[in-house]
Amino acid sequence: MLYLIDTADLDAIKKCSEYFPVSGVTTNPTIISREKTDFRTLLYSIREIIGDDKMLHVQATATEADDIVREAEMVKNVVRGNFYIKIPITREGLRAASICKDKGIGVTMTAIFTQQQALIAAKAGADFVAPYINRLDNIVSDGVRVVEEISDIFKNYDIKTKILAASFKTVEQVHKVSMSGAHAITINPDLFDMLIYHPLTYYAIDDFSKDWESVYGDSRVSDLLK
Repeated sequence: MLYLIDTADLDAIKKCSEYFPVSGVTTNPTIISREKTDFRTLLYSIREIIGDDKMLHVQATATEADDIVREAEMVKNVVRGNFYIKIPITREGLRAASICKDKGIGVTMTAIFTQQQALIAAKAGADFVAPYINRLDNIVSDGVRVVEEISDIFKNYDIKTKILAASFKTVEQVHKVSMSGAHAITINPDLFDMLIYHPLTYYAIDDFSKDWESVYGDSRVSDLLK
C-alpha cells in the first residue's frame, strides 16, 4: 500500500513527509486554488520538499485532448521527476491519456466512479485510476465495493494499472479500502494522525513509563548507557 498526501499545503506536506512513510503528493484544481499563490512556484516548492523520486500528481484543467496533452508536457517540464498528469475520465480524457503514454508521460485517470470507467481508463494506458470513495458513499453507493470489483477486473485481465483510491473522510474507509485490493490511497494530512491513533496505545505508553520510573526515576536509556 502506497500512502500519498492529498494537499498542496506546503507546511502540511513538510510535516507528513517528515513523520510518515509517504510516496508522494496528489493535487487537483480545488486543492491548488486553496493556496492562493503562484502556480509554478507552488509546484516547484512541492517538488523541492518531496524530492524527485516521490510521485507528484497534477491535474490538467483543459477539456480537449490536445490541450490536455499540452498542459501535461508543460507541467512535466516544470516539476520533472516522478510525475503523473491527472486527467478526468471523459472521451477527450481517454484520447489524451493514450497520447500522453506515447509521449512517456505518466497518467492518473481521475474522477472514477464505476468499474467500467476504471477498466476503459486502464485499457487507454492509465498508470493509475482514482476511484472516489466518500463521494460514492455519499450517494448511497459503496465506494469500497467498487474498488474491490475494479481490483477483480484488473486481476481477471492481468491489467497492471494500479488503483489509487481517493476521497476519504474516515479511518474506517481507509481500512476497508486497504483490504479491498487498492494499491495506493491519497488522504488529507489530518487523516494520517488519525490512522495511528488508538487510546490503548497511549495507555500502554503510560504503563511503560510508570514501570520504568518506579525503578529508574527520571533517567532515560541514554542516561544509563553513558
